[in-house]
Amino acid sequence: MMRPGLGQPAARGFTLIEVLVAISVMALMSLMVWRGLDGMLRTQSGLQTRADEVRTLQAGLAQWQTDLDQLAELPGTPSWNWDGQVLRLTRRSAEGPANTRPDDNANNPGASVRVVAWTWRVDPGRPGGGDWQRWQSGPLTQRAEWQTAWNLAQQWGQTPTDSLRAGQVQIHPLSGWQLFVHRGGSWTNPLSSDAVNPDPTQAGTPGGRASPGNTTPDGVRLVLNLPPGPAGSGTLSLDWVRPTLSGAPS
Repeated sequence: MMRPGLGQPAARGFTLIEVLVAISVMALMSLMVWRGLDGMLRTQSGLQTRADEVRTLQAGLAQWQTDLDQLAELPGTPSWNWDGQVLRLTRRSAEGPANTRPDDNANNPGASVRVVAWTWRVDPGRPGGGDWQRWQSGPLTQRAEWQTAWNLAQQWGQTPTDSLRAGQVQIHPLSGWQLFVHRGGSWTNPLSSDAVNPDPTQAGTPGGRASPGNTTPDGVRLVLNLPPGPAGSGTLSLDWVRPTLSGAPS
């Protein structure tokens, strides 16, 4: 009789070397998969950061144009002031505090304005060395309220207090910015004497004599210096034309 198992090959297991090779291959494959996933996550995160930066910048530019479009031309009240550092604007507001009456427009009891300010503030800790910032007041219906807010806007641009900082928004990191105005058929520096509009209705000062920084221009050219970042880098220029102007500046 043949014994059980006689003539059958003996069972053979894996050698230590084969086990180590298999473990090494699986470890290498796991590393490759992890690197692939990590690269995909990094790319997705970078694209999301870029998209967020671009949306923030676009929102800031849209707000800039809206503020200029809504400039409020009120008798004896400047709608525009540029001192070389801070741009202050008086703009119309759709909001108005309850139980108040504007003292400049009795025919529109719900009318109100806001004081808005824009500046570039130095900050060594930010990309490019500074930030493009915006500040605004609450709805105003009395001239005394407007004058207070107008002064606070200038103070915010020079030496802001903690309470004034509460009303500001950081728009985007910048290396710097420039403003040019369009008057008399050409672009010029807002503080240049050539930028003065001799029209007494625009001057807001006795005899129609205005300082260069106080007269509302026909157009505004905004030049932003973008530092290297997710939203790109270089110079970004945006032109605004007064909606009531007949014939666009060139």
